[in-house]
Amino acid sequence: MKILMVLTSHDRMGDTGHATGFWLEEFAAPYYVFKDAGAEITMASPKGGQPPVDPNSMADEALTDETRRFEADDEAKAQLAETLKLADVQVGDFDALFFPGGHGPLWDLTENTDAKRLIEGFLAVERPVATVCHSPTVLLQARTAEGQPLVKGRRVTGFANSEEDAVGLSAVVPHLLEDALKEQGADYQRSADDFAPFQLRDGLLITGQNPASSAPTAELLLKALAS
Repeated sequence: MKILMVLTSHDRMGDTGHATGFWLEEFAAPYYVFKDAGAEITMASPKGGQPPVDPNSMADEALTDETRRFEADDEAKAQLAETLKLADVQVGDFDALFFPGGHGPLWDLTENTDAKRLIEGFLAVERPVATVCHSPTVLLQARTAEGQPLVKGRRVTGFANSEEDAVGLSAVVPHLLEDALKEQGADYQRSADDFAPFQLRDGLLITGQNPASSAPTAELLLKALAS
């Protein structure tokens, strides 16, 4: 199995002056789900090189067994520091596509033409695509072969409006993901409680709601590959 993980290169939270990037647990948990399953993992980002980590995801209350495993894994950290440029990766080189979340993708991946190319390309050749938390934003620009929004009529999830309210960033983000997905006709679903694990598979399209959904979303991607 060859899995491409695409991370953000964006490190600023709007005009607040605060740092952002990818959420560490949303990278580390899927990374080890894939690695422990024997997958060959490649990483890419719009700018290439070291993607920015949201500092809040390294706070004590955000750490998990997987993030601690990553912090002790020099090989994984070296690989993350040398992500490929997104423009240089090709659909045919991989079996599956995974986008970790964090707030960064809202700014630099929502309208990224290479992310769009990869998502549409993977699905066109029947290879699974998975996103988690804020990274379902990359699906907003994707279209079907008929030119319709990719998410229209499909069961998807992503960071909920109430969760964005809970972290105090509803007025900062460029768009509320739940609203944006619904506006494109998605059948948006979510957990009963904020920040509880919730993930969906609709054919080859897999989405997870929040950080707690990261590992289960990765496991759904492996199941899609196996089938």
